[in-house]
Amino acid sequence: MLNLRKVITRGVIDMATSRVLETDFHYYRGPWARADAASASEALKLAIKTELDAHAKKVSEAVQAVEAQVKQYGAIQEGGKEAIAKLNADGAKMIEDHGKLKADYATIQARILDVEQKLLSRGPGAGGGNVIKSLGEQVIESEQFKEFVKRGTSLKGAMMPYRFKTITSIGGSAGAGLFPQILPTVVVQPLQPLTMRDLLDISTTESASIEWVFETVFTNMAGMQSEGGLKPQSDIKYDRTTINVKTIAHWIKASKQILSDFKQLPGLINGRLSYGLKLKEEQQILFGDGTGDNLHGLVPQATAYENIGGTGTDTRVDVIRRAMLQVQLAFYNATGIVMSPTDWMELELLKDTLGRYLIASPTNTTPGMLWGLPVVQAFSMPPGDFLVGAFKLAATLFDREESQVLVSNEDQDNFVRNLVTILCEERLALGVSRRQALITGSIPTGEST
Repeated sequence: MLNLRKVITRGVIDMATSRVLETDFHYYRGPWARADAASASEALKLAIKTELDAHAKKVSEAVQAVEAQVKQYGAIQEGGKEAIAKLNADGAKMIEDHGKLKADYATIQARILDVEQKLLSRGPGAGGGNVIKSLGEQVIESEQFKEFVKRGTSLKGAMMPYRFKTITSIGGSAGAGLFPQILPTVVVQPLQPLTMRDLLDISTTESASIEWVFETVFTNMAGMQSEGGLKPQSDIKYDRTTINVKTIAHWIKASKQILSDFKQLPGLINGRLSYGLKLKEEQQILFGDGTGDNLHGLVPQATAYENIGGTGTDTRVDVIRRAMLQVQLAFYNATGIVMSPTDWMELELLKDTLGRYLIASPTNTTPGMLWGLPVVQAFSMPPGDFLVGAFKLAATLFDREESQVLVSNEDQDNFVRNLVTILCEERLALGVSRRQALITGSIPTGEST
């Protein structure tokens, strides 16, 4: 508690004194004034005391209110300290628990890795009931070795005979300890790149045949007309052609068991069948003779190379340029050159008399270009031949049914033999409408530059 005597100020005393002096006796003079002096002094003391007590009461109430607020603030502060201390303790515990969990996690990971390595070391069939033990494990777990350990490791005791069956490369010599290692992937033959479809204009059809009319003859006799003379007559002839949709297909048989047990096999078969279909398509696009169920390909319908303006010293590069001219004189613009990879290599290796490469550079990785046209290296094109043309204008490939893979057990005796037939097929038609836009010929052989 605060000392009340210290809160009495001069102002409080002055206020009490002024109230007493306001009484009537303060204004009398003479003997009456002196007679009342003693009583006035007592009244003054009483008035001061009264005022001081009232003031002290107010001060006491104010002090108590302040002390109550101080106590409340102190309680709040103590509560905050406790909450902060609790949070710190909880945080420390969480960090400690995290460290334990991290250590436990590392231990579990190490155990899992150890188990995986042990399972892998057992080879195929691990995870079943029959675990293949190594020779070392067989020795350690044998009764002879356990007895040997009990006898001690002296020189005499260490000479314990332990015989194994002779192990050779002969199958079964090591019992169940030898087993084949199976690679996770299947080794397949390399696939030939397919390019011809990309050169052509691709369309679709919903019919079994496609027909169009083309111009066969145009004799232009337009000329100057004299007054009264006979006007010249030109001639135009048209013809109609029809191409039929053809089917390319092949199939293979497989057992239901192998398809179920060898999960990669269905995808491999589907991919291989689809590739075989497209490979045949590429060959038909280039060289189909149009007879029977064959497509009528580009090369059989192309215009033969005429060697316009050629000489006996023309090089491979000269021949390709003259073929481009032949397309141009038919009022088309060539868009590509098709040749075998072997012929393109010979062109790239051409050098001048100083040994400098004429077309390519060993450090150049840009796609093959010749006379500003892209060179398509078609593996289906035999070495020594070429095809130059405006391909998208000259020919259109019509897809009737795109390639699809079908599986069925309702073929021959599949049902009773647990076999399935996997069929891959497509239906398409190839129409060459502008034969003059395609030029085919042979590339000169020998060393020429």
